Amino acid sequence: MAARKLVLVSAVLVAMVTLLAAQNAQTPKTGLAMSAAAQGFLSALTPAQKGEATFKFDDPERLNWHFIPRPRKGLPLKSLEGGALKAAHAFIRSGLSDAGYDQTLNIMSLEELLYLLETGDRTERRERRDPNKYFLSVFGEPAETGDWGWRLEGHHVSLNFTIKDGKVVSSTPEFFGANPGTVEAGKGRQIRVLGPEEDIARQILKHCTAEQQKLCWISKEAPGEVPGPNLPQAVVVAPVGLPYAQMSEDQKKLVQELLTEYLKNLPSDVEQERRTAINNAGIEKLFFAWYGGSELHDPHHYRLQGPSFVVEYNNTQNNANHVHSMWRNVSGDFGVSVK
Repeated sequence: MAARKLVLVSAVLVAMVTLLAAQNAQTPKTGLAMSAAAQGFLSALTPAQKGEATFKFDDPERLNWHFIPRPRKGLPLKSLEGGALKAAHAFIRSGLSDAGYDQTLNIMSLEELLYLLETGDRTERRERRDPNKYFLSVFGEPAETGDWGWRLEGHHVSLNFTIKDGKVVSSTPEFFGANPGTVEAGKGRQIRVLGPEEDIARQILKHCTAEQQKLCWISKEAPGEVPGPNLPQAVVVAPVGLPYAQMSEDQKKLVQELLTEYLKNLPSDVEQERRTAINNAGIEKLFFAWYGGSELHDPHHYRLQGPSFVVEYNNTQNNANHVHSMWRNVSGDFGVSVK
């Protein structure tokens, strides 16, 4: 009787494992999900809108990225409504985790605050500051095979993806910014869209011994901008700062938290591939460098760099209340190898 029960339990377990494996096999990876979402987006557009949204894969526009308010090619969200707007947001979501999608919307919403805070002609302000003035661009033909890419871009957001045969081969350059960096929303209430990326990094500096500070704190003056803010490929210099191998256990935990804060914006499979690249290259090869003041609202900048990536975070403008942050691939953005 006991043996019969054991056989029955084993059969149930095998069936459950088989079912889970089948479900996982049927779950579309991010690249395929992007293709489906892009096709849905394009099919919801008028011919004129589709003409604005689409480019050849090798069009120079694919590498023409920037995060400032400027004239852009692509299809603006402000020109969409109804099903087309819904399809556009489904497309955007295909490239982000829930946390990443929320962060993107929060950054976009700051444009409305800037519209209210800035002075001058109302029409001109609205033209410059609009939460829906973000552009979707599709490069090539979204499909399960072949090369294609897409971009979401506007003020303080530039997300760039390259897909090959249904697989995301590049998710950089990735840029997020926030202006204002800190919003006072009433007594005891603050909104800081990119606050954790700043606070965790500052704690790494705060945990430095006097000897570690000599390595970590590169300069008491911060550079005014992230390096190469619109170049097709990252500006990569020799690593400087405090090596991961010389950090305390608390500092190492903070570095892992900081990595997670950046990586959690991505779909799980893309996030895992970035983590794998970091680990394969050697976590002990990471360096953390700080520039500028050490306190909140002091102009500051930091760099977290490893063999596979470089993060640059700058908060120097508007009395250190204007954040620029980006993640770039050392071996090449846009799926282009620079080695």
